[in-house]
This record gives sequence, C-alpha cells and structure tokens, in this order.
Amino acid sequence: MAPSTNCLLPHALKLPGLSKLSGKRVILASNSPRRKQILETFGVAPEIVPSTFEENLPRSEFQDVHEYPVATATYKAVEVYERLVKQDPENPPDLVIGADTIVLSSILPSTTQYVDENAHHNQEILEKPETEEDNMRMLMDLNGGVCEVVTGVSIVYPILSSPGYEIKSIDERSLVYFSDNAPHLLEAYVKSKEGIDRAGGFAIQGLGALLIRKVDGDYNNVVGFPASSFFKYLELLVEEDGDFLEI
Repeated sequence: MAPSTNCLLPHALKLPGLSKLSGKRVILASNSPRRKQILETFGVAPEIVPSTFEENLPRSEFQDVHEYPVATATYKAVEVYERLVKQDPENPPDLVIGADTIVLSSILPSTTQYVDENAHHNQEILEKPETEEDNMRMLMDLNGGVCEVVTGVSIVYPILSSPGYEIKSIDERSLVYFSDNAPHLLEAYVKSKEGIDRAGGFAIQGLGALLIRKVDGDYNNVVGFPASSFFKYLELLVEEDGDFLEI
C-alpha cells in the first residue's frame, strides 16, 4: 500500500507554494521532532524518513563555514531520495527535505547578504557537549555573548534529465544573544541535562530560553528549521519554474 500523499493539513494557507504540495509525497529526511513540529505548524505533515548519512564531512574543505550545513543537508536529502526510489520505483517521492543546523561561536550578520568574508576564520563550530563539564564550559563561553545559528535546507525533487532529480538549497542565519547569567543558573541548566547532545549546549525552545536575552532573525531557525525562508523559497520556485513538482 502506497504511503499517504495528503501532506497538507487543513490550516495550511492557500498559497501557490503550499498548494503545489497537495497530493504530493513529501518526505522529511530527519527524525527531529522539532523540524516535524515546525512544518506541521505551517500546515505540512511530511513522511518521516531519517537519513543514514553519517554527517562526517571534513570541515576543512569548506572555505565558508556556512556552506557546511548546506552540504550536509544536501547529502541527507539525496541519500533518502535515492533510497526511496530504489525501494519503490513506482512510488517515488515528489519532494525530499533535508536540513542541518550548526551553532557558530562568534558574530556575523543574521542574513545571507553582506557577510564579511574576513570574519569566517574567527568562527568555531560548537559541537554537541557529551558531558556536563563540557556543557558548562560551552555555556560559560557563550554567557553574556552572541552566537550564530545557521541552518542549511536542501530539497530534492524529480526531473526528466540526468541524474533524474534536481537539488535546490538555502541557508538561514540567526543571532542568539545570551544574558549575563549567574553561575548558579548555568549550573542548574546543565544539571537538567537538556543541553546534552544539543548543538551549542542549549535548547532555546525549552529551559534554555531562560539563558537567552533576544534573537536577531528567525526564531524557528534557532529551533532547527527556517520555516519563513523555506516557504518563501517554495513560492519563488513555483513562480520561476512552471514544471516545479509536475514530473
């Protein structure tokens, strides 16, 4: 039995980009409940097919660190698309969405324009802390400062020419401003274990919100998926390409 293709929820806005998804098989190549929830908030309920891509791209290959999550998102989406086509050629996906979010240690503009190329070398990718001690160190470094959250989103959809699919990508950047938090607050947050296995060591949609003063840019981007940019990009693709999602 073919999976349901009714991915549009009743509250989805009547927009050309969203309307294009009606009756389509839309896949989210991620098991992130946060990304799924964000898409559902705006009226899209995709199938969940987590990617098996190992997410081990050498960071040294990327002159601009912002290209790193875009590349990872692309590999995720392509892996899932090719796997599903191979598994069931009669029921290929119409759209596969891949995403990857990283946290960078220093300030750059929150939009994709006007980036100071000379500032890239100062940015460090903040990994997921594996211990409470590492989480505390990371939060102490961020305390009273600013970090940059970058999400790369790639979509894969079928076309008639080789290799049989097209890839389109965007990235979104937001700045997260930390309050000058008292040490006991940071310690209490670390003890909650919410920040363990989270990029940057915090979760803004949870208890980590207590540590944050403000966000410059898309809040959903910090959570893990830049919904506003994504749906605006769908609108642009529909406007520019009459064959988009028509294969």
